[in-house]
Amino acid sequence: MNRLAGKQTGFALGNTIESKTKGIWMWCVPHPSKSGHTLVLLDTEGLGDVNKGDSKHDTKIFALAVLLSSTLVYNSRGTIDNRAIEELQYVTELTEFIKIKASDEDGDDSQFVKFFPNFIWAVRDFTLEAKIDGKDVSGDEYLEYALQLKRGSSRTVMEYNLPRECIRKYFPSRRCFMFPFPTREGNMSRLESLESDELSPAFLNIAEQFCRSVFEESKVKLLKDGYKVNGKVLGHLAQMYVDSISRGDMPCLENAVVAISQLENKAALEEGVRAYLGGMEHLKQSFPLGLSAISSEHQRLCSTAIQEFVKRCFKDDDGKYLKLMESAIDQHFEQYLHHNEEASKKKCQDLLADLSAELNQGLQEGLYAKPGGYKLFCQEMEVIVEKYNSQTSEVVKAEEVLEEFLKNKHVESEAIRQADAKLSEQEKQIDEEKEKAVLLHQKMKAEEEKKNKLEAKMKADRKKFEEKMTKLTEKNEEEKRRGEVEFERVLQMKMSEQKDMMDRGFEMQAEKMKLEIEETRRQHEESRSAQAKQFELTMESMKKDRKEQEQRHDQNMAQMMQQHEQTILQMQHQHQQAMAKLEHQKDAKCKVM
Repeated sequence: MNRLAGKQTGFALGNTIESKTKGIWMWCVPHPSKSGHTLVLLDTEGLGDVNKGDSKHDTKIFALAVLLSSTLVYNSRGTIDNRAIEELQYVTELTEFIKIKASDEDGDDSQFVKFFPNFIWAVRDFTLEAKIDGKDVSGDEYLEYALQLKRGSSRTVMEYNLPRECIRKYFPSRRCFMFPFPTREGNMSRLESLESDELSPAFLNIAEQFCRSVFEESKVKLLKDGYKVNGKVLGHLAQMYVDSISRGDMPCLENAVVAISQLENKAALEEGVRAYLGGMEHLKQSFPLGLSAISSEHQRLCSTAIQEFVKRCFKDDDGKYLKLMESAIDQHFEQYLHHNEEASKKKCQDLLADLSAELNQGLQEGLYAKPGGYKLFCQEMEVIVEKYNSQTSEVVKAEEVLEEFLKNKHVESEAIRQADAKLSEQEKQIDEEKEKAVLLHQKMKAEEEKKNKLEAKMKADRKKFEEKMTKLTEKNEEEKRRGEVEFERVLQMKMSEQKDMMDRGFEMQAEKMKLEIEETRRQHEESRSAQAKQFELTMESMKKDRKEQEQRHDQNMAQMMQQHEQTILQMQHQHQQAMAKLEHQKDAKCKVM
């Protein structure tokens, strides 16, 4: 184990009859040949200690090691004889401590191969000649020879075959390395301090082959459908399995997948929102911005958030967590729009305050309280509005702020107009209607600004929806591909084992394997069909939600336009009535004269 970590020392090496390791010890090191991967080494306590109080303790440790590892290394001393295999009794008890589905009450082990690790039997202090029937054999051939079954159906034969059948069935990918004594007997008590030149060349050669095999052939730990286990997930799995065993329950792989999917999908949601917020907080430093600028960045960050979510999410089959993430992002977007609008309003208000400073000073000094003052006031107001519009063409809330400004100045304008002796009563009424027309026009522009905001948000939502559907389709295809790869791997191992049974004349075992293969195919087809149906339902649900969102948007726009048109028609009608009244008064005056 220390050599796998590339170290001389690390895990304790027992040089007495007392077991040095208790429980399971973990050591994480960078993988020596796979960039971006971590090699996680788990060292369990020795099995078979008669002083342990719990007769099932070793099986629990063994089951936990099987559940957590992608390659299981079992080491024993001497040879792989019948006694050594019988001592590996824990493999025959795994159905008592592991189940695939929550509904499995009868200890079904036919699907163990999907989740179980590769198996390596390391035989320490091997002193025999590696020969069978006078021919040199490899460690793998030696193991297969030791795992050969006996023909017959007697109790003795069944007891002999049981552990061998379990090893063959649960661990179809298996290897064996036969380690000679590492050094002379006098050095055995200080193995950790020995230099390489003090170790046996034969031992070093086997150790190098063993390490190379582990590094090259060990795969990333996988869950159902080929989902790769990372460090966080491994920690969650270890906690769940230990808690189940401590409660006296059987660790259930299906339940573990459900629990992990909830944890990972929650984390994926948080990562997606975090990616969005990081970008928007940076953008916030540039507020105020135009609606197109903030909407464009919102779209880009939504795409980033979806990518981050899809990258980590696991079995979010109904899209629950994706919807939660979208809802959270939408709420944050509304808040950022509000912050941008407030910053924009302040900018516009400050600009108007600056542009109207001289006008306000003139009002305080009574500059316009004289004949012709109204005309002068209106001219200066036109200059202010023109300068304001030239500097706020892309600024959010610019029209609304200007509308409020004009409303406030209308009161002062009214007072100046009424006090201007140069104006006739008719001219005053005409100018009043002109001001109302200006206010009406500005109100229309402010309403148009609100409409543009809704349109921009809907455009961003459409883009986000398209991006989401694309990413989900890609994720589904990737998961389907991983599932097919994993299915083919399991199928090939089962078929290879079945062929071996048939070739060796074990028709009953071969027929049993054949039925298992057929059941594996059937379950795979059912699972694939169910997943396809679930994906279709999820996509349809999202399309339905999107359609309803579009309908609500159209309704809001229609309602806004209707109210806008009604207001305009009402104000136009009032203006036309006022102008007609003025014309009537003018005609009456002419007749009197």
